[in-house]
Amino acid sequence: MAEALSLARSELILGGQKSGKSRRAELLARTWLEGGSTRQAMLIATAQPWDAEMQTRIARHQADRAARVPGMRTLGEPLHLAQAIQAHSAPDTLLVVDCLTLWLTNLLMPMHPDASPSSEPNQPLALVSVDYVALLLEAIAAAPGPLVLVGNEIGLGVIPLGAEVRAFVDTLGLLNQDVAQRCERVTLMAAGLPLTLKAAN
Repeated sequence: MAEALSLARSELILGGQKSGKSRRAELLARTWLEGGSTRQAMLIATAQPWDAEMQTRIARHQADRAARVPGMRTLGEPLHLAQAIQAHSAPDTLLVVDCLTLWLTNLLMPMHPDASPSSEPNQPLALVSVDYVALLLEAIAAAPGPLVLVGNEIGLGVIPLGAEVRAFVDTLGLLNQDVAQRCERVTLMAAGLPLTLKAAN
């Protein structure tokens, strides 16, 4: 298990709901913090508490994370992920982004018009996110410190019935591919167990 928790310069962790994605990211952050007193860790959270259930879920995650990784700070950033990575990445700071799927949801399916980065509401989903994704990929490549990104693998089930949902699944699949190419390591989580899809050199 020690080898599975070794740190790469950048790692993408994919998996389904409750597969252990966030737990692995937290373990990596704890391992990083235990490696030296000058090290820091920050979680960049993309979730937005739009309803009571989501508020409860976020509060529970915050409490669990504080207990498991007490030294990790949290920054909420639902849209401008690349800028957050650029601003906070440093050689002594591990950044955990949790998660890319909610970030893409914020970009493509905002809860209110002001949350949309697109000035054209009828613009195709893939085009709305392209600039944001390009900036994210540049930030991943240029980050001076270690970076862990968490995302959902949702393309293994049945084909969704709705056109918008199908477009979202397609766009998320392309995002995962692009991020996987930029990361040194890619891990797929299933039942709490890591499967290495791409190993760090």
